[in-house]
Amino acid sequence: MVKEIYIIRHGETELNRQGIVQGRGINSDLNDLGRAQAEAFYQTYKDIPFDKIYTSELKRTWQTVQKFIDAKLPWEKLSGLDELAWGIWEGQPNTELARDAFREMLQSWQDGDYTAHFEGGESVQDVYERLKQPMEVLMTRPEEKTVLLCMHGRAMRVFLCLLLGKPLSEMTEFPHQNTVLYKMGFEDGKFTVLEFNSAIHLDGLIIE
Repeated sequence: MVKEIYIIRHGETELNRQGIVQGRGINSDLNDLGRAQAEAFYQTYKDIPFDKIYTSELKRTWQTVQKFIDAKLPWEKLSGLDELAWGIWEGQPNTELARDAFREMLQSWQDGDYTAHFEGGESVQDVYERLKQPMEVLMTRPEEKTVLLCMHGRAMRVFLCLLLGKPLSEMTEFPHQNTVLYKMGFEDGKFTVLEFNSAIHLDGLIIE
C-alpha cells in the first residue's frame, strides 16, 4: 500500500451520553469515558509510525488524539472534517419531538434527498462537498505514508462514502461508535477498506 489512513471517531462527550446532538456548533469536551476510550486507542496504536495527524476544528477530536499530539507528531486541523451542522436541533433535549425530526431527516437522506437539512444547518450534500478538500489532502501528500485522522460520526459516514465512491444513501452501512476505527488504504488513486468498524482497543475497557 502506498498510504494507510486510520480514521476514527472522537471519544464520548457528555452530550453523546445523553443522546443530544452536538453537530458543528457545539464544542464539547470529552467526558470520563471518552478520555478512557482515547487512552485505550493510544495504548493500542501508539507504536504505529504516524507521519501526520488530522483533526476537525472541534476540540473533542483533538482531545481524542492528544497523546499522539503530545508525542510531537505533526498535526493539522481541517475545517472540512467538522461534524454536520444540525442547525436548530443542536444541543436540544433528546425528546420524542427531536427523535421524530431526526428520523424524518435520516429517511429523507435514505430516500436520496441529499439536500434536505434543518433550519440553520447543513445537508449531507453540503458536508460531502466540503469533505472533498480533506480527501484531496490525503491524495496529494505522498510523503505522509501513515496518517491518523479523527473526526465525527455523521461526517465520517459521509467521508467513507466519498472515499469509496458509494452513494450517500449507503452511509448507514458504516457503524460509528465512539473511537471506532476504519483503516483505509490508498493506492493507484483508489481507496479501499483494510479494517472495518474495528473497536478491539475497547475490549475490556474499565472506567476507574
